[in-house]
Amino acid sequence: MSEVAEIIDSLENRIEKLFTKINSLEQDSVSLKAQLNNAASVMQKQSDEIASLKSECESLKMANSLLGGEENKRDTKLKINSLIREIDHCIAQLSD
Repeated sequence: MSEVAEIIDSLENRIEKLFTKINSLEQDSVSLKAQLNNAASVMQKQSDEIASLKSECESLKMANSLLGGEENKRDTKLKINSLIREIDHCIAQLSD
């Protein structure tokens, strides 16, 4: 009989340890999910910032080419010609 009691006590101890381990793993899971959500939020903010900076960089490149720097003379001429063609097209549409 004492062997059965020892086996039952041993099983109860193991079950208690398993429940403790399950609770610990659930808490870890909740913590990791929160960290994942935070990381996703940070990534989204950084992605938005990158897109904004790329747009700003393109605007600055265009402004610099319109200013007529030595290295951008060809680009400036092409851009001005393109703008003139667009204006001529608009005028033609308005006069029709």
